[in-house]
Amino acid sequence: MSLFRTATAPGKVVLSGEYAVLDGAAAVCMAINRRARVSLKPAHESAGSVTAPGFNDAVGRFRIADGELHWLADSASFAVVDAAWQACSVRPAGAFDLVLDSSAFVDSTSGNKLGIGSSAAIVVALCAALGAEGGTTIDAFTAHRNLHGGSGSGVDVACSLHGDLLEYRQAEQQSSGLEWPHGLKFRLIWTGVAVSTKDKLMQLQQGASLPSRAQLTQAAESAARAWRNADAAALVEQYRDYTERLLHFSDDHRLGIFDAGHRELLDTASSSGLVYKPCGAGGGDIGIVLGTDDARLDDFVRNLPLQFSMLDCALDRDGLIIEEQT
Repeated sequence: MSLFRTATAPGKVVLSGEYAVLDGAAAVCMAINRRARVSLKPAHESAGSVTAPGFNDAVGRFRIADGELHWLADSASFAVVDAAWQACSVRPAGAFDLVLDSSAFVDSTSGNKLGIGSSAAIVVALCAALGAEGGTTIDAFTAHRNLHGGSGSGVDVACSLHGDLLEYRQAEQQSSGLEWPHGLKFRLIWTGVAVSTKDKLMQLQQGASLPSRAQLTQAAESAARAWRNADAAALVEQYRDYTERLLHFSDDHRLGIFDAGHRELLDTASSSGLVYKPCGAGGGDIGIVLGTDDARLDDFVRNLPLQFSMLDCALDRDGLIIEEQT
């Protein structure tokens, strides 16, 4: 192998449609400028290696024989490599070394994952590094689904692939781009509590489906229409109904989406003329506060309880980026 390759992919924030996307509703998601970085280069030995700064301190060792990846050390630490290798339609021909860098997705103080799509971003970048542009889209969705036991909608994968602001439907992984509404402002809030999305989804699947689930699907469709209309003031108003539906759904299904202080921030934002919601699975991780007045948003951030902090992130217009060097 004579090729050196680096691929980067952005993280994501789900703006509407969490949970409802599993029932066919549209989800709206934005890529953010925290990027996973995967570097691939030829190995100097017959065995290859993999390290993952930002995830663990292990060093995986493997050989490639008859098209299969055989682990020599620390296979349990790098399930993502197995998932990508099995999914990729194009693979390197010789031994190689990998660096899977997700350090931008980790809180520097606690070491906890921030909940902004690190696994999807790593999977997308890894599939691209292994196979360049050959089949990356299909490969990434397959690899991510395999890594998480078939759970999840794929919205985070789509966001890491395409970047920017998009509307996504789970059927056939359909994505379409959206324009950010003029005058709409946001701040991202880190709760300080890491949450397992997979655990939340399992809890939903194992419980009874109550009427509030269908109501959330309807609210998600209304939110997606508001995003398509790109009217900032109308969108903020639409979110008042959406968060009410999401809260009812959470309480009915005992998901705790508004735990870890999200409920308190929801109330504070409402009294300030803003709207707030947890992003994704909720119960911790991150939330977003939206409005049309920067001064109000800044005041909201200044008065956050001590356990919360603002994430310094912006919309990332770029999705997957591949850099090659011979």
